[in-house]
Amino acid sequence: MPVTIIAVGVILLLVLMIVFKVNGFLALVFVSAVVGVAEGMTPLAVVASIQKGIGGTLGSLAMILGFGAMLGRLVSDTGAAQRVATTLIAAFGKKHLQWALVVTGLIVGLAMFYEVGFVLLLPLVFTIVAAAQMPLLYVGVPMVAALSVTHCFLPPHPGPTAIATLFGANIGTTLLYGLIITIPTVIVAGPFFSRFLKSFEREPPEGLFNPKIFEEHEMPGFWISIFAAVIPVILMAIAAVCELTMPKENAARQFFEFIGNPAVALFISVVVAVFTLGLRNGRKMEEVMDICGSSIAAIAMIVFIIAGGGAFKQVLVDSGVGNYIADLMKGSSLSPLLMCWTVAAMLRVALGSATVAAITTAGIVTPIIAITHTDPALMVLAVGSGSVIASHVNDPGFWLFKGYFNLTVVETLKTWTVMETLISFLGLAGVLILNALIH
Repeated sequence: MPVTIIAVGVILLLVLMIVFKVNGFLALVFVSAVVGVAEGMTPLAVVASIQKGIGGTLGSLAMILGFGAMLGRLVSDTGAAQRVATTLIAAFGKKHLQWALVVTGLIVGLAMFYEVGFVLLLPLVFTIVAAAQMPLLYVGVPMVAALSVTHCFLPPHPGPTAIATLFGANIGTTLLYGLIITIPTVIVAGPFFSRFLKSFEREPPEGLFNPKIFEEHEMPGFWISIFAAVIPVILMAIAAVCELTMPKENAARQFFEFIGNPAVALFISVVVAVFTLGLRNGRKMEEVMDICGSSIAAIAMIVFIIAGGGAFKQVLVDSGVGNYIADLMKGSSLSPLLMCWTVAAMLRVALGSATVAAITTAGIVTPIIAITHTDPALMVLAVGSGSVIASHVNDPGFWLFKGYFNLTVVETLKTWTVMETLISFLGLAGVLILNALIH
């Protein structure tokens, strides 16, 4: 019954949004309440769960999305993004721009949560699209695929690192195996898959980037332009290295963990951008602050829809659906790697959050490692692969992609959801092949 109720809830949500054109946030909150009551929660418990889901989602993402939007608009509206875009176009040529963004996505994704890298890099993608006169999805999907792959496979990204710690897997081995799987996965899910998305092309949403084409003298230099944008990557990477190499009580580790926190790192970047890209180039503080303020207005509805997705996820978690699915899998005779992938996939589809699915799966399958002697590094990658499959309306990442790429719900299912599912199956195939070669 719990799984059936979820399926009916998802169908109801799709009908409300696609057929009746109900606002995404309103539809998500309504369906969250209906599903919660149907799963046996009291109305007051449902309200508390929805509030917890919205608060928890915005608590972790509001500053990241806000500072990321400010940084993106500062980089865009000062001409810095155009400088970076024109330099990349000149260096790689139009034919190889996808590969430039794939490499950028992999490097940025190593240190950042998916949402942080997404909001940081999308304004750059918008500017490249405008400057090179190329399709948005053709340029953007390879970068998004690279970010998503690092989320599942590559330490020091927080997700794989956390699972590796729980499994007792060697971080270096996990990274090595992850890199082997990452290369073919990114190629297929990014540059190759994007070639089939021509019918879904849209203009970037208004207010999220500056369509103005700057004159040469109006733009800051390349290195100044890229400096503010890479500060979060540098700070988070240093923090990740410190976490892996230093004890918790070490003062240097604590300092770098603080400034490497995604919200703090992005705030530092905004402050640097205000001075290096704004005031230093002759703009007044009032003009620079107007740019920051307008960036928040542009992402307001996106933020609320993501929060609605968080509410739906929390209701499913609080209603006990995750435990129900976990119990179904405990008596299974599947191979350990396939079992890890299957449990993570089922939890991902039901709960929405890749991180929750991965961590929950890790808790369920950890005892299997000692019994079966399966390589824990491959277990990490199997869980990561399963945790990204079939992202749909209960995943905040789904709404982030939909909003920034200006797509309908159906179009997002045909693009984002298919891309995430490709990554999941390619990851599973890579894990099984590696396991066969190693043993």
